Order: sequence, then structure tokens, then C-alpha cells
Amino acid sequence: MTTGVKAIDRPLGRLAIRAVDYVSLMKPELTGLSVLTAIFGTYLAQAGTYELKPFLVVFAGTLLVGGGAGALNQYIERREDALMKRTERRPLPALRIIPGEALVLGSTLSVVGIVLLFTAGNFLSGMTAFVTSASYLFLYTPLKRYTPAATFIGGIPGALPPVIGWTVVRNDVGVEAVILFLILFAWQMPHFYSLAWLYRKDYARAAYAILTVRDTTGVRTGRRMVGYSTALVLLPAAIYGSGMAGAAAAVLAFVLGGGMLLLSWRFLRSVRATQSEEQQKTMNVLARRLFFASLIYLPLLMIGISADSF
Repeated sequence: MTTGVKAIDRPLGRLAIRAVDYVSLMKPELTGLSVLTAIFGTYLAQAGTYELKPFLVVFAGTLLVGGGAGALNQYIERREDALMKRTERRPLPALRIIPGEALVLGSTLSVVGIVLLFTAGNFLSGMTAFVTSASYLFLYTPLKRYTPAATFIGGIPGALPPVIGWTVVRNDVGVEAVILFLILFAWQMPHFYSLAWLYRKDYARAAYAILTVRDTTGVRTGRRMVGYSTALVLLPAAIYGSGMAGAAAAVLAFVLGGGMLLLSWRFLRSVRATQSEEQQKTMNVLARRLFFASLIYLPLLMIGISADSF
């Protein structure tokens, strides 16, 4: 009896592990963020009507497109992932999934998701999803090996999901959709640069031309953090002026942006031309604080704007 149960458990266990690997290929953290921000754009675009169909279309479409892009990104970068400690245990470099499977999975999910947004959504939402996927895979992904400007380019597909949600409902790109894009674009930069500073040695091992690899002192990285965080302090005026939300949400956005700016400024102030081991530890601590602050910033901002526009 026990032997029979074990015989059943083993195939089920292998199946479960394989399922987890397939989910991992879809980069669930990034895909989940894309879905969440796309749903946020859908919510704001409905402006009090809240029909179910647009939410379902946006949820399914962005989940498929984001998951497909994640799998294809890991397929393209499988050799670089094998060189970095942070990613060496991913399914492809760890040889738990063969590259062909990732290619088929990513291509299928991407095509189905884009077609869904073209058909159940509209032409504009389908094109926005296509641009999101194509710019992520064919611009940002290969350019990471050659230029730090790839981070700026990668901010574009990262900021487009709320626009997808907006266009499914409105079939246009209004001022509010542009503001959402700008907020998400500006937010990504201190979020990414703080993480990239912590993993700069990993990126160097993979020969990525990330700014934090070339910026050995952290001066340029800190200035970028401060610059984009300053934008997060200024953009709340646009939130209020556009009528997207009221004064309460604008004040909240200003306070949250101010927190990001303060932490970015502290990182920049910690930079020294010649760094001791202790100073490097301090910079890492400050970068880590900024990264975790960025994780808090976005959900609090979305909750605040949603509540104030209800």
C-alpha cells in the first residue's frame, strides 16, 4: 500500500516541480506587476462604471503577454543567467527545462495574449501590447549587452501596461494614460538602479553594460536616482490637475515621491571617490532601503488614487 502511494506521489511530485518551473519562466513577479498596473489603468478608465468584461480582458491579455515576454527573455538570456548567482538557478541555466520548451511557451503565450487584446479589446490595445512585448524583447534585452541606455529604453515597455488597460476601455490615449505612463516610467528608474547597484558584480560577470557596472563610484547612478525621484515629486501636480484624483491622492503621491527623493539623495551623498569597505557597505544599505521603499511606493500610490477617485 505504502509502495503504491509512493509510486503515485513521485510522478505527481515531478509534475508539480515542472509546473513551478514553467511558472518561473513567466517571471511571475514582473508579470504580476504588469497585470496589477494594467488593472489599475482599467479601473481609472471606467470612471465609475466598472463593467466586468474589460477587467477580464486586461487581466488575461496582460498575463499572457507578460508571461510570454518573460519566458522569451529567459530564453534569449539563458547563457548570461547561468553566469549570475541571482539567476543561475532559473529553469533554463539549471537545465530543468530545455530552451525549445521556453521558446514555444513564450511565443504561444505572447501571440495568444496580443491576439486576445486585438479581438476582445481593440486595435489600439492590441498594438500597445505588441509594442510592449517587442520593445522589451528586441530592444531592451539585446541592448543590455552594449549600452547603459538600455535601462531607459526598458522603462518604456515597463510603463505601458496601465496604458493597455486604459485603451481597452477608452480606445484612446488620454492625458490620464500619459500621466500613468510617466509615473510608472519615473518609478522604475530608482527601483532598478538601486537593485542594479546591489547586484552590480553579478551584472559584470554576465558582461552587461548596465550603468552600475561602468559607474564604479556610484556618482552617475546616484544622480539618476535623484533625477527620476524628483519627477515623482513633481508629477502629483499632474494627477490633481488632470482630474485623475483629488487633493488627498496628490498629497499622498507627493509624500511618497518625497520619500524616494530623500533616500536617493542619501545614496548620492554617501558617494566617495575612494571607497573603503565600510563606505561600500553603507552605500549598499542605502540602495537596499531605496529598493524596498520603491516596492512600497507603487501599491500605496495606486490604492490612494483609486480610493480618491472612487
